[in-house]
Amino acid sequence: MKNKVALVTGAGQGIGRAIAIRLAKDGFGVAVVDYNEQTARQVADEITHHGGRACAIKADVSNRDQVFTAVEQARDLLDGFDVIVNNAGIAPTTLIEAITPEMVDKVYDINVKGVIWGIQAAVQAFRAEGHGGKIINACSQAGHVGNPELAVYSSSKFAVRGLTQTAARDLASSGITVNAYCPGIVKTPMWEKIDREISAAAGQPVGYGTAEFAKRITLGRLSEPEDVAACVSYLAGPDSDYMTGQALLIDGGMVFN
Repeated sequence: MKNKVALVTGAGQGIGRAIAIRLAKDGFGVAVVDYNEQTARQVADEITHHGGRACAIKADVSNRDQVFTAVEQARDLLDGFDVIVNNAGIAPTTLIEAITPEMVDKVYDINVKGVIWGIQAAVQAFRAEGHGGKIINACSQAGHVGNPELAVYSSSKFAVRGLTQTAARDLASSGITVNAYCPGIVKTPMWEKIDREISAAAGQPVGYGTAEFAKRITLGRLSEPEDVAACVSYLAGPDSDYMTGQALLIDGGMVFN
């Protein structure tokens, strides 16, 4: 992978950070993209400190122009473009009766439109490079089975799974594969926020939400970001060349499909 280039959105922390670091270890040059330029720079510096190639790029994935610009910057700075990981996302808890138009717009702008813009920008870059490539989207086990108190988030991830399947069919003739990874409960700042919200809504102390969701994990533990990064490593590498349109569950056995 030493001559390949990957771009990861939402790579300043959590799962995205773990993916960026893993792909760098695999040999990719990595464009670390995040709306928080400081955290993106920290991850890129960590990669280069350990001998890898990386650059930090600030972008808001809900802004189509910024996504296209980020991909072109990555091509220029790292001399190529082979893989995009549309990882950026948000997951607010939403009781059905409390959903607002603003909430729906914010989640869908990032979780769904951000994936669409990433797919479009990657296709443009692959064609400019004269070859196919790999598009990898962040889905969720909540994109396979609706999760309680996560109506907007779950529906956005069902949408990502549909986009992944459709794009796989549309882009196969161009040598582009499109797959998704579907984490469960991962130890990240995003999950800590969800736990606080669910626990508070239930009138319980922090940790209650995690304990309730963890009961559904067959392997009996929460995921580490590195568990998810290992799945993305497979999707980004040559061993998955004959796979497209799939949404791989990496959730410790929350959903069997």
